Amino acid sequence: PGKNAAEIVLFSAHYDHVGIVSEVDGDSIANGANDNASGTTALIALAKYFAMQETPERTLVFAALAAEEIGGFGARHLLKNLQPDRIAAMVNLEMVGTVSKFGPRSFWLTGYDRSALGVLMSEELNGSGYKVFPDPYPEENLFFRSDNAAFARAGVPAHTISTTPIDVDSVYHTVNDEFERMDVGHLLETVRGIARGIRGIVDGRQTPGRISIK
Repeated sequence: PGKNAAEIVLFSAHYDHVGIVSEVDGDSIANGANDNASGTTALIALAKYFAMQETPERTLVFAALAAEEIGGFGARHLLKNLQPDRIAAMVNLEMVGTVSKFGPRSFWLTGYDRSALGVLMSEELNGSGYKVFPDPYPEENLFFRSDNAAFARAGVPAHTISTTPIDVDSVYHTVNDEFERMDVGHLLETVRGIARGIRGIVDGRQTPGRISIK
């Protein structure tokens, strides 16, 4: 709970994956270490971090969502139980277990130009060594392929943060998306960067504005 119960900053990540797939070398379990155990790990770490800080200005909600892989049903259900106009911003965490194409201490934001969230986070990160970039893969339509989309359609400045170089990711939705491929040091740095970049919005000093999707 924050000092201002009427305004929410929502953090989310989906915990489902695609389950059993075609067998490869005797393995048919798609563990989904990067997609999206990395995101749920970051979500829990951020929740622990903010719980240790002073009471924030805005109320913080941390949601682990189901059924993203089959249509975002968890996000849509949560949206029905929250008032979109109360959500100042939504940060969705997706595939943050490997270093981005922009190098260490960097992450990218889907739908960067749709609200001021990315710009405001960049302002908070100025001089810190962390950087946030626009989604480098616009042809993948990633803004509408994760749990942020349902909230964005309701006007919420809702974006997904990721780091994975998806254009060369050979293990996406395969049995080879295993923990051993994750860069835990990078994951920790990503959590630190997000925590620092979002603090202006958490503190109520920044507001990214609403999204309009035609």
